[in-house]
Amino acid sequence: MPVVTNIADLRELSRKRIAKAIFDYVDRGAYDEATLRANREDLEALKFRQRVAIDVDNRSLGSILLGQAVAMPVALAPVGLTGLNWADGEILAARAAARFGVPYTLSTMSICSIEDVAGAVDSPFWFQLYMMRDRGFAASLIERAKAAKCSALVLTLDLQIQGQRHMDLKNGLSVPPRLTLGTALDVLTKPGWALNVLTGRRKSFGNLEGRIPDAKSLTTLSQWIAGQFDPTLSWKDVAWVRSLWPGKLILKGILEVEDAKHAADSGAEAIVVSNHGGRQLDGTVSSIRGLPEIVQAVGSRTEVLFDGGVRSGQDVLRALALGARGVMIGRAYAYGLGALGEAGVTQALEILRKELDVTMALCGIRDVKEASPALLRPA
Repeated sequence: MPVVTNIADLRELSRKRIAKAIFDYVDRGAYDEATLRANREDLEALKFRQRVAIDVDNRSLGSILLGQAVAMPVALAPVGLTGLNWADGEILAARAAARFGVPYTLSTMSICSIEDVAGAVDSPFWFQLYMMRDRGFAASLIERAKAAKCSALVLTLDLQIQGQRHMDLKNGLSVPPRLTLGTALDVLTKPGWALNVLTGRRKSFGNLEGRIPDAKSLTTLSQWIAGQFDPTLSWKDVAWVRSLWPGKLILKGILEVEDAKHAADSGAEAIVVSNHGGRQLDGTVSSIRGLPEIVQAVGSRTEVLFDGGVRSGQDVLRALALGARGVMIGRAYAYGLGALGEAGVTQALEILRKELDVTMALCGIRDVKEASPALLRPA
């Protein structure tokens, strides 16, 4: 077994183990992937100020996100099709997050259903909602999240129309799904992955199975979903969701100050500065470049979380230094899941924790809540 030292090692193990179509679904972005690259490049361009001869003993990474005590200011972001990386992947990721002490977010497009995850974990989790054309179905998902005692609802706003991901089309992850010769041959070279996924309790979108008329296959469900993303989504719909959901509401996909102000006005407890991991509008600004002005614009009116390109504890500290209350990770934990299952998710979190801890010390702070722009050199 290779020695795993960072998220890149988990990524490589995942690439070797799981089907290429599923790996590329996690790993790649929209169109020419300029925004995908910018998310990483702009984070790496932020340079820390190394400080010395400061007492940095007894460091603390604990924080509060939406009123919840967390082991570190990190949450697992919603990732679709997680259960195709590893059987029952959503349950495994939720368990790992709960054991570690950070929030887990279940995607609408998960393989395991809300009820599957709720029945398998003791800690409350967050549920991510896509606004569907079928408002009745969207309302039913909110009711199911309530019944599952989800502690927050994450409403994604930046997928009114789906950006094209070239590799998904080439790999046959289209609507309807298409088995290509290359995909078939690749699966034959990954028998361990195929057998593992076949042991999962579900093989399709768990939140939709049995609830969509005449949807008896992944193909039919995929076609229904493709027609459900709603270009008419407006702030009136956000108010409608707010009226139905009595708990903590998080609005994800905010990248511009005007939208951040609308989100704060909506009464949302938090917003997520995000460009959907470079999977939607290609050529837009990186999440980290959009973060500081949004933090300044909304002040203390709502908590600001950050999402986009995080692959290390250093990246977590960079986002916190620029004003984020917490950071969401998607690909980083999905690589761990694809590589080693539940143990891989735990390992991804441990890697981030250790890197964050060491970086804090070398920057001269003992408490993660002390993070500020003073940690970074001027651009």
